[in-house]
Amino acid sequence: MKIENTKAQMRKGVLEYCILSILSKSDAYASDIIKELKEAKMIVVEGTLYPLLTRLKNAGLLSYRWEESTQGPPRKYYTSTEVGNKFLKELDGSWQELVDAVNTIKK
Repeated sequence: MKIENTKAQMRKGVLEYCILSILSKSDAYASDIIKELKEAKMIVVEGTLYPLLTRLKNAGLLSYRWEESTQGPPRKYYTSTEVGNKFLKELDGSWQELVDAVNTIKK
């Protein structure tokens, strides 16, 4: 068993949470989301991100708008909805419970 496989699975499990957290701070273009995830060592490629954004949008947690760009075609900016913000608050609690549980087990 390789550690990289396990690390990748752990990251996949929290990507939606991370995306919602990023968008709770401000609207973002997909490449901005990817940049922030990469900076946090949550390495993601567009092929991974777009299906997650679509799933979150279809669930009513995100919406998007098109903005004209001076450097090419219009850009799709994503934003968290009110439902998405409420869901994120629930995830915050679940995340803390998970962290606490793991820390308890590790002691």
